[in-house]
Amino acid sequence: MGQQAFEWLLWGMSAMAVVVFISLYFVRAGYGIFRTSRWGVSVGNRLGWVLMEAPVFIVMLLMWAFSPQRFSAAPLVFFLLFELHYFQRSFVFPFLMKGKSRMPISIMLMGVVFNVLNGLMQGEWLFYLAPEGLYTVAWLSTLPFMAGTVVFFAGMVINMHSDYVIRHLREAGDTRHYLPQKGMYRYVTSGNYFGELLEWTGFAILTQSPAAWVFVLWTFANLAPRAHAIRSHYREEFGVQAVGKRKRLIPFVY
Repeated sequence: MGQQAFEWLLWGMSAMAVVVFISLYFVRAGYGIFRTSRWGVSVGNRLGWVLMEAPVFIVMLLMWAFSPQRFSAAPLVFFLLFELHYFQRSFVFPFLMKGKSRMPISIMLMGVVFNVLNGLMQGEWLFYLAPEGLYTVAWLSTLPFMAGTVVFFAGMVINMHSDYVIRHLREAGDTRHYLPQKGMYRYVTSGNYFGELLEWTGFAILTQSPAAWVFVLWTFANLAPRAHAIRSHYREEFGVQAVGKRKRLIPFVY
């Protein structure tokens, strides 16, 4: 991919993020607690998550493997951090899920398309288009890299702990619904989403990649409306007082 085509991809993905952000305030994406039959044929949640998330892991792996930068220290670290997230998301997280929820194939396929494009976008910059001499070993001792790495891992820990809280809301056989209240859920009603947003913000800081910042935009555009819908759902189900002053996605802000 040439520089011009890459820039068009960045602008196109940014424009799509704006459309998605607006649309999702009017249409609740039909997975998880909002799944309905109108979203069509579905597959088991575990299979759906693997099929949806694994493509970006594979795309990034191939782009790194065929890159002349694959054994350069900084690009290798970027690759490992990115793949660490998606290994957990593709091959660990789905098999920790409880219950028999299902994912509409339409939602899964939309996720596949985005993940493939995102893998191309991230890998193209990091391994092929970044200015020569930018990502040297010295990059790993810069303030942006060190600060971004801390933010990245903080987001990962929050994301994984929040998923743990959700998985352990009820005992086996209990079908009642509960309002999550531990960890980050003391501050926001979508603690897992906050962790993911923080994680990719950290990745953008540590790489200073334009593609990574577009991914942050996409992450917010996708998760903010859903976090709003989840908070509204909790307020309807458990009451306004039970939800209290907790924000939707970002503690003390939104």
